[in-house]
Amino acid sequence: MGYCDWARTSEANRKYHDTEWGVPVHDDRLMFEHLSLECLQCGLSWNLMLRKREIFRSCFADFDYERVAGYDARDEERILGTPGMIRSPRKVQAVIGNARCFLAVRKEFGSFCDFIWSYSGGKTICYQGHDTGTVPVSNGLSLRLSRDLKKRGFRFVGPVTVYSHLQACGIINDHDRSCPCFRALSAGYPSVTLPRDAEVLPEQS
Repeated sequence: MGYCDWARTSEANRKYHDTEWGVPVHDDRLMFEHLSLECLQCGLSWNLMLRKREIFRSCFADFDYERVAGYDARDEERILGTPGMIRSPRKVQAVIGNARCFLAVRKEFGSFCDFIWSYSGGKTICYQGHDTGTVPVSNGLSLRLSRDLKKRGFRFVGPVTVYSHLQACGIINDHDRSCPCFRALSAGYPSVTLPRDAEVLPEQS
């Protein structure tokens, strides 16, 4: 079975895999949405995140980071009381706090996308061996970025969460070589092939 076979587990996963996962993101609003979804997903299934995505968008102003950064305790109460919303005050507070940190990064670098893409030199990384299914849960790159984000005040951004984010926003192309998306993304965007980087495999985590 190839790595991308997870896309067959539900219609929501198939659509997400075929149209979003691994497509390079250079829009800060969408980047914030991807990062927030990964934070909200911690300990839960990704399929659940996709099913609740419209609820999240409603709760967090379509992931308008400037508006979310201004949320207060009343907004937290409103969000936690929204039907279908996950009941995690810590995660809701993290998304709001992360929006404030997101603005600080934008002020320093011009955009959050410029900041995060600087970690890959502006290119999508294809790590050797990943296209044949040897895909880690984290690696050296996600660890370095995780540490940087935490120093900047971000929460729920451990190296495993960050690795998933790098896959989602196209900084890492982890589609299986037999997957049409692998070929399309490799041909359509600037890419670089690199050796494996301090990888932690699923059985090691």
